[in-house]
Amino acid sequence: MGFQSIFREELFAGQVILVTGGGSGIGRCITHELASLGATVHIAGRTRERLADVASEISQSGDNVDWSICDIREEDQVENLFEAILEKHGSLNALVNNAGGQFLSPLEKMSKKGWDAVIRNNLTGTFLVSQQAFKTFFQNNGGNIVNIVADFARGMPLLAHTGAARAGVDNLTKTASIEWAKYGIRVNSVAPGLTSTSGLRSYNEKFLKMMEERKKRIPLKKLATESEISAAVTFLLSPAASHMTGTIVKVDGGFSLCGPMTPLEEYEAGKSFDGFT
Repeated sequence: MGFQSIFREELFAGQVILVTGGGSGIGRCITHELASLGATVHIAGRTRERLADVASEISQSGDNVDWSICDIREEDQVENLFEAILEKHGSLNALVNNAGGQFLSPLEKMSKKGWDAVIRNNLTGTFLVSQQAFKTFFQNNGGNIVNIVADFARGMPLLAHTGAARAGVDNLTKTASIEWAKYGIRVNSVAPGLTSTSGLRSYNEKFLKMMEERKKRIPLKKLATESEISAAVTFLLSPAASHMTGTIVKVDGGFSLCGPMTPLEEYEAGKSFDGFT
């Protein structure tokens, strides 16, 4: 299962890149693309089987990948992850904070336990991994961080916990980009809009119908593919983005620009990009 990136071959040759949540969905796609471009990708996540499956896919393509089990909510596990990377690879050039998770719930029914779990995973985990990357590698050698957030600008009904967490990561991105610039570290975010992933398909029928209605308000008239999100991440990691830091790149087909009064005609959706085909 090879990945055909639009970026030049060997773009990341000799680099080691960590992708959290690399065992499924967007993280899996990012891992495939970076590995296809010459990087040694180290993926981390909580599910052994998923990580092993992705590693097997990439190894069969002749690319380089390694993996570690890590719950990014737990500081000791994050420290162990970076010790493993240091021991196996000796360096780290870039980090993609992709790991996250959420569940559907209206605010009035959301428990504190559920709220805390999502905040710890999506916000605190990103902080812990970024800070440890800084301490272990980036402080003395420079580095590159890309955080995956979400389309939170106009609120996220039924997903208030992840909306709050992702907005926090956006602010964390801006703050880190200023504080760590002197160390040669760039920090940016990618905000996917509605994206066709295995995670989206796991939601209930009511939510999927709501998503279909929202799709009608996307100027490009289609959901993003995982490859289109990955391409934005790859660009931010590349030398072409060397003067970009503290920014959020929206990959949402123009949805965030359109309010309820924005007129949108009916027309055929344009082509999507899929690196797996």
